[in-house]
Amino acid sequence: MIEAAHDVWKRAYVPYSRFQVGAALLDGQGVIHKGCNVENAAYGPSNCAERTALHRAIADGVKPGTFKAIAVIGDTPGPITPCGICRQVLTELCPPDMPVIMSNLAGDINVMTVAELLPGAFNSSDLKKGNDKAV
Repeated sequence: MIEAAHDVWKRAYVPYSRFQVGAALLDGQGVIHKGCNVENAAYGPSNCAERTALHRAIADGVKPGTFKAIAVIGDTPGPITPCGICRQVLTELCPPDMPVIMSNLAGDINVMTVAELLPGAFNSSDLKKGNDKAV
């Protein structure tokens, strides 16, 4: 998975930050969905590699909650970690015990679960409190 993340890392569109990130997401059928970061001059419309991989997999028909692992790679001193927004999206779309494999170009690796990355995460059960019509 790290090799797949490294492969797509090369395709990142980062004309402003020059900070490439690649992600490879494994679904329950053994298919790897790749994503890289894509920047925009307005910054807000930019998208991280992890979210690109997740959104791509869902667009390909994979059901949220069925993912098995994600690997992320970047040119960082230590293993790269997902940003706060990506942690929230991982919490929404992935099982809490799913491994997040974080790496860098030097080959350093750190593995944490989705739940470990965002303890006390806001999730769909928080929306149901006091609102019976929430999903």
